[in-house]
Amino acid sequence: MDIHEKQLSLRCKLFINKQKIKAMLFRKIELQNYDEDSVFLWGARQTGKSTLLKALFPKQTYIDLLKSDEFERYNRRPALLREELSIKPENELIIIDEIQKIPALLDEVHWLISNRNLRFIMSGSSARKLRRSGANLLGGRAIRKHLYPLVSAEIPNFDIVKACNNGMLPRHYLTENAYERLQAYVGDYLQEEIKAEALTRNLSTFTRFMEVAALSNGEIINYQNIASECGVSAPTVKEYFSILEETLIGYIIPAFTHNIKRRVIQSPKFYYFDVGIANYLLRRTDLKPGSPEFGHAFEHIIIQEIIAYLGYYKPQMPLTYWRTTSRYEVDAILGNAKVAIEIKSSYEVKSHHIKGLKAFSEEFPDARLIVVSFDKNPRKMNDVEIYPATQFLSMLWNGEIC
Repeated sequence: MDIHEKQLSLRCKLFINKQKIKAMLFRKIELQNYDEDSVFLWGARQTGKSTLLKALFPKQTYIDLLKSDEFERYNRRPALLREELSIKPENELIIIDEIQKIPALLDEVHWLISNRNLRFIMSGSSARKLRRSGANLLGGRAIRKHLYPLVSAEIPNFDIVKACNNGMLPRHYLTENAYERLQAYVGDYLQEEIKAEALTRNLSTFTRFMEVAALSNGEIINYQNIASECGVSAPTVKEYFSILEETLIGYIIPAFTHNIKRRVIQSPKFYYFDVGIANYLLRRTDLKPGSPEFGHAFEHIIIQEIIAYLGYYKPQMPLTYWRTTSRYEVDAILGNAKVAIEIKSSYEVKSHHIKGLKAFSEEFPDARLIVVSFDKNPRKMNDVEIYPATQFLSMLWNGEIC
């Protein structure tokens, strides 16, 4: 068995029984290569963290803090963890799921790493609570990894129209109608995550904020306008966006500002971490190619894939967007003007679709220019490469874009 086959065999295998057909999904994240390190595994709820860990490490000690009895034992007396694990052999791997529920356990983990040479993978949906409580984040002793929703390269026979409608959380993508699951998901998030952030008094305001933020999904953030809509101050809106980002429910995409000639917008953009969440909050259903609503969802799903690819394989490469005061715009800039990507749900890209890319190339002539679209075949228009969405995504995950 060659090294590639070994890697595949170790990746998470999710067996989904859908219409009595079993499909095997291999997650792109790599966790099994850390033979000497501990790992924090962060990811939004229902991205598949627990399934991933149980599939990759079926024989390891697994502590699930979602279980009420487990939570009660360790919450009442965190030292139990040290006492129980001190008898484990050196370099043993221990899994702790939902570590943020008992921050005090991190002191015991720190001791066990330092004195017993144990290794840990600790998963959770947010490090915000740990930081706010002053918890021990192990002083660099644990590598940080992020599990994103499913991506196209993990799904056999990937259906981009379905992805634009349902989103890419496993339970949502793999059902015909995700509306009720999305409704439950957003409700659970508000009830559990936001209450955990000590914002209970403002829960109704925050609910309104999430809906208004959805109207700004994929758009440049105007804090003052959103504050007026929600009846709160602009600093409060900034804090709310920070909560969405730190609980992994949203992404803040900064502006690319290294310009030479043109004046540029410097405010960031915002995207929910999964297009299905935005769809639910915006009450978008049954999206069909050709509609403006589908165009917004299509842009979102491509950005979502780019974020996941960079997060898994090129975490040092920044993702930004570019917009000038004269309204030239490019949806995604990778690195320091290395690649500029425009996203259009059109079935035939025409010259007016690439004006932003051409303006960007005047300032950065070495940039690779790409349009992602529903064109039937790949082609080149002057210096601009045009790819059907599925081909672009295949190239992205094969490392052929950046």
